[in-house]
Amino acid sequence: MHRFFTEDQAALRETARRFAEREVLPRAAAIDREDRFDRTLYKGMADLGLFGVALREEAGGAGMGAIGACIVMEEIARCSGAVGNAFAIPVEAALFLDHHGNDRHKAMIPGILAGDIIPATAVTEPDHGSDVAGLRTTAKRDADGWVLNGTKAWVTFGNVVDALMVFARSGDQGGHKAISCFMLDGHAPGIHRGKNEELLGMHGLEDCMITLDGVLAPADAVVGPENGAFKMAMGNFNFSRLMMSSMALGMAQAAFEDAVAYAKTRKQFGTAIINHQAIQFMIADMSTDIAAARMLIHHAARLYDAEMPIAKEAAQAKLFTTDMAVKHVSNALQIHGGNGYSREYRVERLFRDVRLAQIYEGTNQIQRMIIARQVEKETA
Repeated sequence: MHRFFTEDQAALRETARRFAEREVLPRAAAIDREDRFDRTLYKGMADLGLFGVALREEAGGAGMGAIGACIVMEEIARCSGAVGNAFAIPVEAALFLDHHGNDRHKAMIPGILAGDIIPATAVTEPDHGSDVAGLRTTAKRDADGWVLNGTKAWVTFGNVVDALMVFARSGDQGGHKAISCFMLDGHAPGIHRGKNEELLGMHGLEDCMITLDGVLAPADAVVGPENGAFKMAMGNFNFSRLMMSSMALGMAQAAFEDAVAYAKTRKQFGTAIINHQAIQFMIADMSTDIAAARMLIHHAARLYDAEMPIAKEAAQAKLFTTDMAVKHVSNALQIHGGNGYSREYRVERLFRDVRLAQIYEGTNQIQRMIIARQVEKETA
């Protein structure tokens, strides 16, 4: 597909690939092993201007849209899924604030793009993940603004966050009608951070639980319309699903490359295992499904950049790509045999990291519900 990139897109891909191979890949195993946020790599991505790749030029970005962000994500995640995940967060935060923020919020965008302000978003709660409309964190008015109380789970960058966007219930109505988004100082009194979560994979992202205990926020802390954040979140999920799809695609591509290289050198029964039909069929399926996933993602990204609805297309891309990636990273490990189960080989880390992709940004069961509902609307 890269044959059809514009000159700017091809140059962007080359820049991202060069950075990923020279800087990310040599540190990927240590990040996984030590489970610590790598500020140097984070700042390196910022210095290359990657955090503003999708942001319009008038807001300080590169104006290369969702397709540009997908190109970069695939290349970064090909070398480390966790660093790819870290790339997505400031990209999405800058877009969200540009679309919905007031002047004070938008003034934070340059710091986010420069890597000086680390953003995070707190939506999920211990009892509410996919059910965003059921969240229980509250925001109550007081004389000077708002008071927030509640608990947020799985906050990526939670232990290093400077600017925390919290989704909370700001009215008496139930469901999605009384949810607002609040921009909080990540170091404000009353914000309590839990220990780093001990996760299967995706290490180095400082993921933790955050408790809000009487956190004070000024009146202008509300991002977007009061009580209107549910719709904003759903719109943001469409873009973030493209990011997660591209992240899974990058990991699948890495596993495919490793499997082919290993199959060419590993000999069994007197010949390289790539000459055995069982291995050939696995590689053929990998190659085909990876190509199909890339087309699904880039199609949805181009629709997004054309400001067309993509709820169905984003869900399709996320569903197909992440299921595909989990399947074929597992197949790549199988091709490695016993060696694939060893941490000496990258495929073991890919196997652990990629599993999150089926859960993140709406489980794949939720994606099927979205697709079915969109089909029902289209055929009504």
